[in-house]
Amino acid sequence: MESKTKAISPEGTGDFLAAHEDVVKRVLERQPADEYLYELAELFKVFGDSTRIKILYALCVGDLAQLVNISQSAVSHQLKILKDAKLVKFRREGKIIFYMLDDDHVRTMLSMGMEHVEE
Repeated sequence: MESKTKAISPEGTGDFLAAHEDVVKRVLERQPADEYLYELAELFKVFGDSTRIKILYALCVGDLAQLVNISQSAVSHQLKILKDAKLVKFRREGKIIFYMLDDDHVRTMLSMGMEHVEE
């Protein structure tokens, strides 16, 4: 049986059908703060570009220039985006910059994403 519970929506429009106040309250208490949800959404946007995914995979196995097959300036641009998203880090030795995945979480995210796609 469908119940109707009066509630105020974020837009202030009112009625919600079949809302169970105890369930809604529990979910809202456990939901991360909006700033974390925004950051998570921004992180997933970074994964929305196949060139960046190729770069992340290339960092796992070797030389970016040959593996990704795009210009050096394009690689640099994508690396900046990945670095800003805290997905890669770098170290400098003289004029050479070595890039690597920021941590094992990034490798896990790539692995889980591929596992999901391959199902």
